[in-house]
Amino acid sequence: MTTLENPPSPRRQQGLTWLALFTTTGTLLCCALPITLVTLGLGATVAAMTSSFPFLITLSQHKVWIFVFSALMLILAGWALYRPGRACPADAELGQACDRAMRWNRRIYWVSIGIWSVGFFAAYLALPLLKWLGH
Repeated sequence: MTTLENPPSPRRQQGLTWLALFTTTGTLLCCALPITLVTLGLGATVAAMTSSFPFLITLSQHKVWIFVFSALMLILAGWALYRPGRACPADAELGQACDRAMRWNRRIYWVSIGIWSVGFFAAYLALPLLKWLGH
């Protein structure tokens, strides 16, 4: 392992990955979940959800901005995780903790990418694809 003169703050890196997960979950709630439920014939469930959680309507009205913001957060988190020159401290105990945190941050990051992709597909590609297929 190599050391850096100014190692990046693990707390800041972890904060970025959690922020990316939070913003991508918003894309899932606003777009993917309601569309999936309606597709499965559970429109009444979507109506009940929107009456219980009216913020879902606001999220869906601004889905373009939500997707753009969450994509930017994913790009920023990806840069923080995979940028050149990033390394854990040479100290054995700190190095092991840093390596473990890096593995979890990367897992959370890729889960966030998956959530964002599902939301993007449901919000922008599913309906045009179904229309194109003739259903």
